[in-house]
Amino acid sequence: MSQEKVRLGGMALANGVLVHGPTSWACAIRTEDGRLQVAAQRKKFSGATIESPLLRGPARLLDAVALIPQIRKALPEARLPFQRPSVLAAMLGSAVVVKLVRDSPNVGPAARELVSGQLSVAPAALALRGPDVAAYHGAEHISIGTYEHGDRATKEHERCGSHLLGPLLATTALGNALASRAPAHIRTPVRLGAQLVALAASTEIFGWMVRNPEKRLARALAKPGHELQHRVATAEPTPEQIEVAEAALAACLQLEQT
Repeated sequence: MSQEKVRLGGMALANGVLVHGPTSWACAIRTEDGRLQVAAQRKKFSGATIESPLLRGPARLLDAVALIPQIRKALPEARLPFQRPSVLAAMLGSAVVVKLVRDSPNVGPAARELVSGQLSVAPAALALRGPDVAAYHGAEHISIGTYEHGDRATKEHERCGSHLLGPLLATTALGNALASRAPAHIRTPVRLGAQLVALAASTEIFGWMVRNPEKRLARALAKPGHELQHRVATAEPTPEQIEVAEAALAACLQLEQT
């Protein structure tokens, strides 16, 4: 009887790969002098325990974000993709342009929010576009996909967070357009609430997409994220980068299965 597969997620770094499961995480990096370093720990917070449809999407996002301080402490040489100066500059520039678009009287509410949403994801796309990050992203997908399916997987993965792009842009634009109609004195909290609901709705839609890949609507919603993976966010990794990803995978599974 085959052992049940652990549901895994991951994140590419500029010099390595993070793999995390329901209760544990492991990160492997390649240092500048070529050494392979691995750290693995139990999670302090697990979003997998949250079952509420409204909360489990934000909880899983918090789950991943909460790992960053643990990674930095365990592996000081780990380089996160958002650390690059160009990405930080893009985040600042995107925030300024989004503010200008939202304040423009010449753009309709729905179009304003859709354009703002597209601009908001630009820094994330730039963070994944770095050659090492893209290759480690591909290595992450290959290692996890191969573990899940048995055969060597491709550099694109059906559960990559990039597949949230289509649902998230649509639900965020709709939510913010509706929030813009609220009275000025409560517009900010209404907008924050709309963003929370959009994230929750996007996560539920994403789960449906993963369970129903043959559906035409699921394929249409996944198309933007797949194209982002294929053309921008992933690259074919080297054997050395695959070795890093497999080290992170093995260390995470060891903790999850003990």
